[in-house]
Amino acid sequence: MKPSALTGRTSSSSRHAMHYWDAGPPEGPLMIFLHGWPGIGLMWRKQIEAFASDGWRCIAPDMRGYGDSSAPTAHEAYAVSEIVEDMVELHDHLGAHPAIWIGHDLGCPVASALAAHHAARCRGLVLVSVPYLPEGFALPKLVALVDRQLYPADQYPDGQWDYYRFYLTHFDQTVSDCDADIPATLASIYRSGSPASAGKVSPSALLTLNGGRYGSAHRAPATPPDSALWPPTDFDALCAAFLAHGFRPANAWYLNDAANIAYARAAPSGGALQQPVLFINGEWDAICDINRSRLGEPMRLACRDLSVTHLAGGHWLPLERKNEVAQAIRSWLQTRRLK
Repeated sequence: MKPSALTGRTSSSSRHAMHYWDAGPPEGPLMIFLHGWPGIGLMWRKQIEAFASDGWRCIAPDMRGYGDSSAPTAHEAYAVSEIVEDMVELHDHLGAHPAIWIGHDLGCPVASALAAHHAARCRGLVLVSVPYLPEGFALPKLVALVDRQLYPADQYPDGQWDYYRFYLTHFDQTVSDCDADIPATLASIYRSGSPASAGKVSPSALLTLNGGRYGSAHRAPATPPDSALWPPTDFDALCAAFLAHGFRPANAWYLNDAANIAYARAAPSGGALQQPVLFINGEWDAICDINRSRLGEPMRLACRDLSVTHLAGGHWLPLERKNEVAQAIRSWLQTRRLK
C-alpha cells in the first residue's frame, strides 16, 4: 500500500504545547510513538507509514524540550512525572481511547511509567532498546545491574552508565560540547551498531576518563550523516530542531533521579504491569543489551505478559532495522490479538 502521509499538528494546554505527527485513518485504533534522546517524532517515519497503512492511527509527538514542542528552562520540568502528564494531555486531546504505546531510548521510561500510573490508557506496551525499570530509570538503579566482569567496580564504578554520571557532574560542558557543532554531534551519535562491539567496553563508560564525549576537542569531529538511518530531509529537520533549542533541554532529562525514583515508587502495585509488553533488544547495543548484564531482570519480574525479540543491531533500532522493528511489533500485535 502507498505510505500514509504524515501531518504535523499541535496540542496546547496551559502547561505545555506539543507538536506531533499524525498519520492513518482518524477512526483507526491508536498507536503512539515516543522518541528518546536526542530525537524528534520523525525518527518513527517508517514504522508510522507501515502501521498507518495497516489501518492504525499513528501519533508521534516531539517530546518536551524537542522539535516544535515547548522547551521549559528549569531542569525539574523534565522529570518523568511531568512528561507523563504531557502524554496524558495528548491522549485526552486524541480522544483517550486506550492505545498501544511504543517507546525508544528515553521514550521507554515515559511509556512504561504511563502504563504503570495510567493503566487504562495503555492496552499494550512496546519498549525498544531500553527495558522497563519499575523502580525508576535512574543512575543508582542502573549501576546496580552492571556486568561487573566486563566493568570491574574499581575501574568502572558506573559501568556503561559513566556518561550519565558525567551529565550529572559536568552538565554545562555536556551541553556546550554538543552545541559546538550540532550537525556533527547528531551525525556522530547516530551510527549503526556493529557486532564487533558485543562484549566490549562501551565508549559510554569512558567519558570521565576522556574528559567528555569529545575529549579535549570539546566538539564533535566532522562526521557525514548516515542517510541509511535518517533520510536527508528528516536529518535536516532534526538539526533544525536542535539548532532552535540546543542540547540543554534534551540533556536535562537526566537531572531528575530523586524525583523519578519517588514517582516510580508511587505507582500502583509496585509498578507491576498487567498489559502485554514487547521488548525489542539490540544484540549489538553496547549500553542496553539485556543479554550482557542484569538490565532486563527487573522488567521480567514486573511484567505479567512479556515477550522479547532480539534484532541484529545497535541502539538505534527504529532507524537501523526499520522494517524489522515494524514486523516484530506487527507479529506481537497479531499474537496478542491487540488490533
